[in-house]
Amino acid sequence: MSTTNFRAYGALDKSAPLAPLTIERRDPTSRDVELDVLYCGVCHSDLHTVRSEWTGTHYPCVPGHEIVGRVRRVGNGVTRFVPGQLCAVGVMVDSCRTCRSCQDRLEQYCTGDPTFTYNSPDAHLPGQYTYGGYSRALVVDEHFCFRLSDVLDPAAAAPLLCAGITVYSPLKHWGATAGTTVGIVGLGGLGHMGVKFSHALGAHTVLFTTSRGKLDDGKRLGADDAVLSTDAVALDARKESFDLIIDTVSAAHDLSTYSGLLKRDGVLVLVGLPDVRHPGLDAAALIPKRRSIAGSMIGSVAETQEMLDFCAERRIAADVEVIPMHAINDAYARMLRSDVRYRFVVDLGTL
Repeated sequence: MSTTNFRAYGALDKSAPLAPLTIERRDPTSRDVELDVLYCGVCHSDLHTVRSEWTGTHYPCVPGHEIVGRVRRVGNGVTRFVPGQLCAVGVMVDSCRTCRSCQDRLEQYCTGDPTFTYNSPDAHLPGQYTYGGYSRALVVDEHFCFRLSDVLDPAAAAPLLCAGITVYSPLKHWGATAGTTVGIVGLGGLGHMGVKFSHALGAHTVLFTTSRGKLDDGKRLGADDAVLSTDAVALDARKESFDLIIDTVSAAHDLSTYSGLLKRDGVLVLVGLPDVRHPGLDAAALIPKRRSIAGSMIGSVAETQEMLDFCAERRIAADVEVIPMHAINDAYARMLRSDVRYRFVVDLGTL
């Protein structure tokens, strides 16, 4: 297969800072879209993977899965995209297409051979691994490429491809709508999008945060109420009042803080993935009220396009700080300190 070299930024090992690299990408096949990357969001998963905190990282590692670009060229079998069109790519670039989940159009739960945007075996280039959006260009099967309306700021739209869809999917699946009460735990990249989406879907929305300085910000973003997670009195006053709570925190914490706030049949959904296990949960917090704790991972292809269209209709995007590529290591350090409101986005024009 013919290939082309492109500039990128990545890490050579888990202790190395990110630095300029040259990577090889396949030339488009008949079903591929090649795009010039304009912007790429910076997800906490990027940091976890680069440092091999989830283990299994292959180097060199080029992160980035919140990608907005412009189509450069397409294969002769592509029907949904044309050169010059604005487009987006998220966490996945392929799946097996044949397992039960793929047949149910839930590609994110593929049990066959899912291919993630970076650090997955590359079926097109044997022996190599996929490279993400910290690069000048990307080649992707059109099935995993999304239409993006030009009514949205492309930089602010980039985080929708992970932070956005990760909270939109459980909000839709568990029925956040007018007449329901939804809690959002944490006001970071995912949490601030959770507040925006829950509000836009019509739910009574309550933010839970450990940061007093984010209470007012939560209300600015659309929360009807904002509560300190450390305020035992405030938590006690809200027992058995939530239909759904989306927990976006990626550090281990006591889940019983929130499970007791659920109504009968209420659901606590975990979307933040810590590098160590959450402390154990007392079953007595769940059984008497038929409460559930669930997990959710990104969203399907169809659901992601639905979310992007919803965002265009409602003019919803992320709150971002746009940075040049060479500032990525400082951005990682700031991200660890929670010093961003609420998503870093790399301008790939600076690479």
